[in-house]
Amino acid sequence: MSDAITLTLMTAPTQTLVADCIAADRFAALSAQAIAALPVVHGARPATLGDFFRVRGERASVVRIEGDCARIEAIGSGMAGGELVIDGSVGRDLGVAMSGGRIDLRGNAGANAGGAPAGAARGMTGGEIIVRGSVGDEAGARMRRGLLVVTGDGGRGTGKGMIAGTVVVCGKAGSGTGRFLKRGSIVALGEVERPATFRYACTYRPPHVALLLRYLGARCRLDVASAQVTGRYERYSGDLAELGKGELLRWVGE
Repeated sequence: MSDAITLTLMTAPTQTLVADCIAADRFAALSAQAIAALPVVHGARPATLGDFFRVRGERASVVRIEGDCARIEAIGSGMAGGELVIDGSVGRDLGVAMSGGRIDLRGNAGANAGGAPAGAARGMTGGEIIVRGSVGDEAGARMRRGLLVVTGDGGRGTGKGMIAGTVVVCGKAGSGTGRFLKRGSIVALGEVERPATFRYACTYRPPHVALLLRYLGARCRLDVASAQVTGRYERYSGDLAELGKGELLRWVGE
């Protein structure tokens, strides 16, 4: 047993690599040899994880990935526990349908981070995803529970169709953020375009946002300004085209 498992990208994929086998909880009972033998799809052809990554360590629920994984999709798909730390950018579907554990990405993520599989009614149902960069379109789409934090910009349709859970965007949120929101919270610390189907409710200092931002500063070591912790937020209720029980909270200063 090791304290952590490290995957180091040795052979960069020349086409899209689908590696939904990479999840911290799945590695907890596997030897290094078994991890290297896990199946992936490169282009349309089957391959193994060991064809691309050097594996160090075994039987641990903390996994570190080293290298630029921008062409690698579905990392952390369906993850239910453990911790996944990624030093570099990744492709689409990071943590798709995740139900537990924590993903800490030190880079950018493609579309559908924390979202739903194609055709599925719900996406992420638990756990935490911290993206220390920007995300592509529809991050947190159809999210059911859990926490998604983006320190950079969000793409179009961030939190689209959310059923519950929390999304925090520190940079600029893309157009269509919160569209078809049923429940849940979207916290926008930067610029956000409010959908027309959201209704202004009030401007106040939400205590739950202060607790969340303090947690992110202490637990995740995010650079959160004190003015954002104690500041005022405009609250918009929506999406009124749906249940209308969600909220968009926009920071407006001290």
